[in-house]
Amino acid sequence: MKKILEDIKILDFTHVWFGPYTTMMLAELGAEVVKVEPPWGTIGRMGPGELYKGVSTTFYALNLNKRDISMDLKNPEVMDMIKELVKQSDVVIQNFAPGTMERLGLGYDVLKEINPKIIYAALSGFGQSGPYSRYGSYAVVAEAISGHTYATGKNYDYEGPPINMAGALGDLGPAMYAAFSIVAAIRHRDRTGVGQMVDVCQVDTMVAFNCCASVAYDLFKESPIDRRQDRPRDPQRIWGILPVKDGWVQIAGERSKAVENLKEELGVDEVNKDMVVARIKDMTKLEAFDWLAKLGFPCAPIYEAHEAMWDPHLKARNMWVEVDHAAAGKHLVPNFPVKFSETPGEVNRPAPMLGQHTREVLKEKLGKTDEELDALEKQGAIVQWKG
Repeated sequence: MKKILEDIKILDFTHVWFGPYTTMMLAELGAEVVKVEPPWGTIGRMGPGELYKGVSTTFYALNLNKRDISMDLKNPEVMDMIKELVKQSDVVIQNFAPGTMERLGLGYDVLKEINPKIIYAALSGFGQSGPYSRYGSYAVVAEAISGHTYATGKNYDYEGPPINMAGALGDLGPAMYAAFSIVAAIRHRDRTGVGQMVDVCQVDTMVAFNCCASVAYDLFKESPIDRRQDRPRDPQRIWGILPVKDGWVQIAGERSKAVENLKEELGVDEVNKDMVVARIKDMTKLEAFDWLAKLGFPCAPIYEAHEAMWDPHLKARNMWVEVDHAAAGKHLVPNFPVKFSETPGEVNRPAPMLGQHTREVLKEKLGKTDEELDALEKQGAIVQWKG
């Protein structure tokens, strides 16, 4: 079955979370992604994340469906090969600090001369311009400056300090914007024949995700967090995190029909949160979820991430796929989450070993011979995983 992006070739110079998640989403939609790593590997292989078989667990999670070549970008012959690969590519993606690719001789101004149709996506913390552009950033930095860290803490305890968000959303959220924007640039290129640079900034995108809070402030000229704190709240409202026998469930809202169903279920004229807590306290979270959902409450069991692997609904939605990694062996990974009726996304290969496809790619795309590759490998210009 055809894939949406099966004709798109991407040269991937990304590392850690932000960039690799971007390229993985595109790869799962069919794009050919060739990941370029130095001979010692990107820093993402070593973390963040606990090491398994010598590689960070996050690397296994964020680099599915990619081929990997390992090359020394400071070697002149390697640079010639990279530029030849750029000629054959639709997209180049990198998330180095601004100025790094330019110093290597691989900035947008250079690459667009080699391939005028190239889409060059530069991913960074503070963007390619502006007074903070050269400052370092990670997910928590973008979350902090955009207001998410403050809101997370204040939502938990209005009198308490800010709290970091879980899950590196300051990386993964911007990656969604990056993938979306790259596809938009591909559409423009296909209509006009013109490539372009796409400047994706973690901070900008996390500010955009916090649009409701900033717009509310500008309308009222007062913090929406403070305004919410000043409004009276009914402690008996059937809403929030409620305890059960083996953990918690989340109720996200009261629907009038659900409240009426609950009254009928309990045989009372009025209901409150205490009644619900008393009814579900000896249930498991799945039993409580089933009971509340059937009454009409928007709700869910509160899982640790791995528990979702066993959820019957997510299994039915085919959200978990087994891959067989050369070093790590067989393990489950999330499938591409959006369902297309005609061109489904899919996971079809595990994260690559360092340099696993170096010789394969250079033979296929550049016509290199075994003798040429042997010489390059001997001088340390390229690395090929031996298996």
